[in-house]
Amino acid sequence: MDIEEFVRSNINKDKDETIEKLTEILKYYKNIPDDKALKLANVVYDEIKTTQNIDTTQIEDLMQYPHTNIKMGEFGVGSRGVGDFYVHSKIAEIIENTKTDSIVDPTQQDDGGVIKVDDTYYITTAIDGIHSRLGDYPFLAGFHTARATLRDVCVMGANPVGLISDIHLADDGDIGKILDFTAGICAVSELTDVPLISGSTLRIGGDMVLGDRLTGAVGAVGSSDKMPTARNQSQKGDIILMTQGSGGGTITTTSIYNNYPDVIECTMNVDFIKAAKLLNEYPNSSAIHAMTDITNGGINGDANEINKTTKLGIELYRENILNLIEPKVLSMLDDLKIDPFGVSIDSLMIIVDKDEYMNVMNLLNDNNIKTDVIGKITDTQKTYIKDADGSMEVLKPKFREAAYTPIKKIIDELTDNDFDESSRIIDEKTRDAIAKKDKIVASIKARYE
Repeated sequence: MDIEEFVRSNINKDKDETIEKLTEILKYYKNIPDDKALKLANVVYDEIKTTQNIDTTQIEDLMQYPHTNIKMGEFGVGSRGVGDFYVHSKIAEIIENTKTDSIVDPTQQDDGGVIKVDDTYYITTAIDGIHSRLGDYPFLAGFHTARATLRDVCVMGANPVGLISDIHLADDGDIGKILDFTAGICAVSELTDVPLISGSTLRIGGDMVLGDRLTGAVGAVGSSDKMPTARNQSQKGDIILMTQGSGGGTITTTSIYNNYPDVIECTMNVDFIKAAKLLNEYPNSSAIHAMTDITNGGINGDANEINKTTKLGIELYRENILNLIEPKVLSMLDDLKIDPFGVSIDSLMIIVDKDEYMNVMNLLNDNNIKTDVIGKITDTQKTYIKDADGSMEVLKPKFREAAYTPIKKIIDELTDNDFDESSRIIDEKTRDAIAKKDKIVASIKARYE
């Protein structure tokens, strides 16, 4: 419960009524006496009123943001579908406008970024947020977030060297959540020999957010002495390999909220990182053109992002992919009628030169990492999926990832969004954000001239 947002949204209504409602909310959440709840409600109201009366004439750019009047949920941001990918492309547009250099940045739609330090040395960074429904299961949240960020570093061809933690717990949260979350990160740290070296611990919204919600992120840093294996290195004719996927945060969430507890244990491994480390040490590393993880809305989302980045096409083999989803996980998805191609299964996708793929596949299988061919790179600029009978269909990204909890199925039914009009507005506000950044940078630079 965000009491600051509550007051802001009711600031133009009757003051006494707003304070009365807020007092009741504070009594309910904070379990404090009437007089203290009333006093706190009045102070919050007065603070927000003060911010409305600030004269921002000289600092309007700093105090305002470009309103789209489009909500995160209604446009699918964070839901690993078309809307989410679109907003990330706008974030990349702002970054691309910035006058700095990198080897891999968000314009390529990879999850990790790479900078070149000198002629032979690269640093890779990545960060992943806690799954929003795992806040009440801190160890699982820490474990899967740490594993996810290490994956994003590994698929760039880098060896991870350090982890960073950023924990945000709401005002009423039990401190034990912080400890358990950290333990989850450190379990992955110990299993992969990558130390947790720094971090930050804060409250969500300070005194303004009630409840015990846990959120935050885990970041990773890696290094390498070779060009990154980014998606844009894919070439026509390359063979696509995939390792067995048993899921991470998304599959864990699916199992918890649909009562499949036996599936949770399937996700508790570091197979992906072990596989990536093997490939990063592969003698003929130049033959491994690209690597990615099957996470962003499933292979559906990842394949179509590769299409956009490379301007190439993909042909996938349906049965081969299904055979590489851990059997308990696949059985759960089938039971719940969740599209296995539209949900994150945490497999490693490897795009390899056609003359080398057998050696790469044998290396992984010989190390007990189940791997098979799941497709090839073409020049169609689209992703097709091929069935055992030879028939093919276009695999298109959905507005959201496959609904994997009961509430997500309802939200899908309630969503009614004019994508084209919303996109137009977001385009306009992206330009406004860039213009604002340019104006403020210019004014700060002028001080040093």
